[in-house]
Amino acid sequence: MAVGPMIYDVICAGGGVGKEGDVLTRANPITNEYEENYRDIRKRYNCGTKAAKQVPINASSSRIVMATVHSTELPWHQGEQAFKRLLRTPEGRNPTSLFLSPGAAYMLQISPLIAIGTLDQANNPWTTVWGGEPGFSRPIGQTTIGVRTLIDRAYDPVMEALFAGNKEGGEIGKGGKMVGGLSILLERRLRMKLFGRMIGGKVGKDEEDEGIGEVQLAVRIEQSLGNCPKYLNSKIIYPALPEPKLISDSLPLPQQALDLVAKADMFFISSSNNLLDMDTNHRGGPPGFVRFLTNSVDSGTVFIYPEYSGNRLYQTLGNLHTTPRAGICFPDFDTGNVLYVTGSTEILAGEAAEKVLPRSNLAVKVTVTAARFVEKGLGFRGELGERSPYNPPVRYLPTEKASGSGSDSKSNTTATLIKREVITPTISRYRFRTADSSLEWKAGQHVALSFADELDMGYSHMRDDDPKSLNDDYLRTFTVSSPPPVGTSAAGNNGPAKGEFETTIRKVGAVTYFLSRQRVELALEVPLKGFGGEFAIEQEAGEHVAFVAGGIGITPLLAQLPTLDLSRFHLLWTIRTDDLNLANDLFTKHPNLPTSTRLFVTGTDRVSMDRRGDLLEKLSGVCPRVHKRRMLQEDVSDSTMESKDIHRWYICASPPLRGELLVWLKDKAVFYEDFEY
Repeated sequence: MAVGPMIYDVICAGGGVGKEGDVLTRANPITNEYEENYRDIRKRYNCGTKAAKQVPINASSSRIVMATVHSTELPWHQGEQAFKRLLRTPEGRNPTSLFLSPGAAYMLQISPLIAIGTLDQANNPWTTVWGGEPGFSRPIGQTTIGVRTLIDRAYDPVMEALFAGNKEGGEIGKGGKMVGGLSILLERRLRMKLFGRMIGGKVGKDEEDEGIGEVQLAVRIEQSLGNCPKYLNSKIIYPALPEPKLISDSLPLPQQALDLVAKADMFFISSSNNLLDMDTNHRGGPPGFVRFLTNSVDSGTVFIYPEYSGNRLYQTLGNLHTTPRAGICFPDFDTGNVLYVTGSTEILAGEAAEKVLPRSNLAVKVTVTAARFVEKGLGFRGELGERSPYNPPVRYLPTEKASGSGSDSKSNTTATLIKREVITPTISRYRFRTADSSLEWKAGQHVALSFADELDMGYSHMRDDDPKSLNDDYLRTFTVSSPPPVGTSAAGNNGPAKGEFETTIRKVGAVTYFLSRQRVELALEVPLKGFGGEFAIEQEAGEHVAFVAGGIGITPLLAQLPTLDLSRFHLLWTIRTDDLNLANDLFTKHPNLPTSTRLFVTGTDRVSMDRRGDLLEKLSGVCPRVHKRRMLQEDVSDSTMESKDIHRWYICASPPLRGELLVWLKDKAVFYEDFEY
């Protein structure tokens, strides 16, 4: 991993500090940084035994060897557990990494923005957004990141809280100030959450404008987690010079601030679990999804926003449960204006949410206690791209609904179920016909379909008959498993025609169970919200590429097979015996694929073999490399692969397998699809 020059390199480790020309390997004491961080993770996330040091760096790059991944998981904290009980959600595993994961390190380097949250001296959370172009943030150690960018040094509340009036900076030792982060690439709808503790930093002063300056910040990362693209509206970000002017720092909010919130389609929010850790994330939706309840001297400034169905980790909500305070930043991507607020929060669930914000099953009410509205306080601007297909209509207050807001409007585009093929007891292929035959999509994309009209039975605080439906908007995305139609058909006479697409789905939840019970002759029609995603397999002339799939993770490949040169394509597919007919179906449709495939079959116990033994024997006759075991590291090594020059690796697998593969392929060009949301 290449790391560009920073004005200083901060490494918090017992063994020493990196210098120009250092190569960080296991022989260098600096590699103990992660091990030390891991041991301390349950001791309120302390830093290493020595304070951070500041060392000038002039080198253009350094090489860093990423640390070995530990398997121990971060436990859910009290607030997260309480919310999972409240919403009847199984706890499951916590996917948070206890280190700066390779994916997080990569995201830092390609993202033009990072939202940062911290607590001020009164423990009030604040959030800001820094950046403007990729490269301003980067890893500078195995668990350390550096940020260097131009900011508003006069009115930015996070800058003020981090440096506590000492803008010249300095060293902060063991147990530094908590910092939440969200590295975000809006153009591609990617985001990565970070949490750590500040090691050191400083804020310079511009000679011509004392209101701006270059901030340098080093943070030791203790948690990282990739998040889904849901409700992220695409934007192209470019840098701009901040020209901060304070418009208001009192309540109620001025009209300019209200106008900003009225058009905002996203904001950044920071929360804390007492003084143990922090979470900085985004909330998005259609413009106007945040509604003001009051904004006056007598009634105060109070707004509310809906909590849409998400990944059900409840990290922000869990924090708000234990520590009901939030710091929120509303950026104006058009003008560079920004509204900073901090305040107390109240989580509304079920009937309480429905009463205040109709059609919401979960909402957060924020009572603002302090605010700053700054004109041109941001160092970037943004050009709107595509809005998220997940965005539901704006949910209006009861007092607003009388105006005929149209909040119950439905999509004009629909998809009708016209065919269903059962492949295995739990996997089926569904074909839909769109009402608008001119709709187009690309191979590697997914389709967003809404089943709310069929499954939503109204809001309630609890629903014992179907607890998972609470907070469920019944909006689902499925990978399109058929190639985009060319002419009248995509794949011969039996393939989808123009305006038709297929999805191959495992039966795992309310929506997929509902689909599995549908009779095709009833012509189920559901709103189609759009196509999105871009998990495209690139194979240039002469290049070898590999695709690693786990079970149903084969679906992103299906639509792209016709465009691949299978003589230079390598499929490694791990599959359970119960799903063997999926492999049989795929090899039947693509008879040239088995020679490019290595099949790893698990669950080969006596009972399974009694049921599927004949099919496994058939597949072994078609596919020359069938292994009755799980995939191992040696299976992806250069010595095992037929070609030692695999240009790109693509992964679509379960989180545990994906985590192993990222370690095994740490020096390779790896791209993966994340289905953990």
